[in-house]
Amino acid sequence: MDLQEQLKKLFPEHVPEETPEVETSNIWMQDAPIICKYEKRKGKPTTILEGYTGATEDFKILAKELKTKLNVGGSFKDDKIVIQGDYRDKIMAILKQKGFTVKRVGG
Repeated sequence: MDLQEQLKKLFPEHVPEETPEVETSNIWMQDAPIICKYEKRKGKPTTILEGYTGATEDFKILAKELKTKLNVGGSFKDDKIVIQGDYRDKIMAILKQKGFTVKRVGG
């Protein structure tokens, strides 16, 4: 018998509260801002993130999280995250929510 079942027997009328999910990740936070800029490559809009000074693996994890939250394609090359489309505002909001400082460059 696990702890949850024992508690239900002791307190049958208690309804457990749902705890809000807190977004935690093991990504290293830095003091310098991440640069978020907009470019057109072959006539198509792209958003580029650069300036992360942590481990490359952490930046790759961050790239994957951004791509899945925005449901867009992208890649990680030369210590830069390249996201297909102009998502600067959404990306900046997501990064600020995670605790990063972000600097918008261009336009």
